[in-house]
Amino acid sequence: MLLLKEVHTSYGRIEAIKGISLTVDKGEIVCLIGGNGAGKSTTLMTVSGILKPLKGSVSFEGEEISKMPPHRIVERGISHVPEGRRIFPKLTVRENLEMGAYSGVRGQVGSTRFRGSGVRGQKNKNNQLKDILQKVFELFPFLKERQKQMGGTLSGGEQQMLAIARAIISRPKLLLLDEPSLGLAPILVGKIFRTIRELNDAGLTILLVEQNAKAALKLAHRGYVIELGRVVKEGSGKELLNDPDIKKAYLGE
Repeated sequence: MLLLKEVHTSYGRIEAIKGISLTVDKGEIVCLIGGNGAGKSTTLMTVSGILKPLKGSVSFEGEEISKMPPHRIVERGISHVPEGRRIFPKLTVRENLEMGAYSGVRGQVGSTRFRGSGVRGQKNKNNQLKDILQKVFELFPFLKERQKQMGGTLSGGEQQMLAIARAIISRPKLLLLDEPSLGLAPILVGKIFRTIRELNDAGLTILLVEQNAKAALKLAHRGYVIELGRVVKEGSGKELLNDPDIKKAYLGE
């Protein structure tokens, strides 16, 4: 589904990733682990189009996407939940979700499935949004109860759930998650990881960057270890969990 081949990406003169190659197959959870500054977040931002690679290629479902703007990549079926959640604090919960739904609803209304314009087109658009919101509220019931609450007044864990909901409301094929458990209490971390598992069980493919390496590797089908912008190890989640070097460097054992 996703293929990165010898990708190099820089921040100004600083080369953050140096020839990374990786794959994510349909239906997988693939995690990236490594220390601070290793290039994990840069890899996700390169996939989502926020950063453009200097060299190499990024392909999604056989199509080169590395030169596409971010909104076109979203329309292709990739959604990104950035580190730090980045919700809109002065918008309500519902408004945050509607922002995430924009491309999906627009695409459906503009397609041959919904021909026509004017009142009829607006009605189809409203129905489409209502259907998408209903599915999200089934996954995140508390968001339905807090639709009118400002996003910035939610707790950290609730904001993370809102960020994930905002990403999946566009009905992506691939979800990029950057440090979803960062700064959360242990009980909320467990809830976040259960949510990730449920989304994957429902058919969503996930590329995950996560500081909690042990939890991520237990959850993931496969993983890559990144150091100084390069992939230094890869394997199944179980293989990496049992690797003595990984245990010493990242699992505190």
